[in-house]
Amino acid sequence: MKRDIMKYTEKMSKRLNELLEKSYDAEKGYLEAIDNIENNEIKMFFKRQADQRSEFAKDLRREIISYGEIPEDSGSLKGDTHRVWMNLKSMLSSNSEEAVLEECLRGEEKAIEEYNEILEDRSTLPPSTVALLEKHKDKIRNSMNRLKTFEELVS
Repeated sequence: MKRDIMKYTEKMSKRLNELLEKSYDAEKGYLEAIDNIENNEIKMFFKRQADQRSEFAKDLRREIISYGEIPEDSGSLKGDTHRVWMNLKSMLSSNSEEAVLEECLRGEEKAIEEYNEILEDRSTLPPSTVALLEKHKDKIRNSMNRLKTFEELVS
C-alpha cells in the first residue's frame, strides 16, 4: 500500500510540476506581451495576469512540497518557444494588439485543457488539490472572458 501511495505522489507531483512550469511560462508571456500593447488598460490587465500566474505558481509549489516532492524552478522550453512565436507573429501582423490577444487566449484555452486533464482523476485527488485546481481554472476562465472583450475592442 505504501508503495502505491509513493507512485501516486510522484505521479501527481509530476503533473502538478507541469502546471507549475506552465504558470511560469504564462507569467513570462504576459510580461513580454505588455511590450506589444499600446492600450494602457490591456497593459494593466496583462500585469495583473502575470501577478496572478505568479500566485498560481506559489500555490502549486506549496501543494507539490506537501507531497514531499521538489517543485520546478522555471518554465519550459516549449513556453520559451511559444513566446518567441508570439513576438514574431505580433511583429508580422497588421494589428499586433489583436494578434497578441489571440495568442494569449490560445494559451489560456490550452491551460484550461491541462487543468481538465488532471481533474479527470478527481476521485483520486486530495480535496486540497481539487479545490486549488478548480480555483485556478475559474480564474483562467475569467481571464479568457476579459481577453475576448479586449479582442472585440481592438478588432
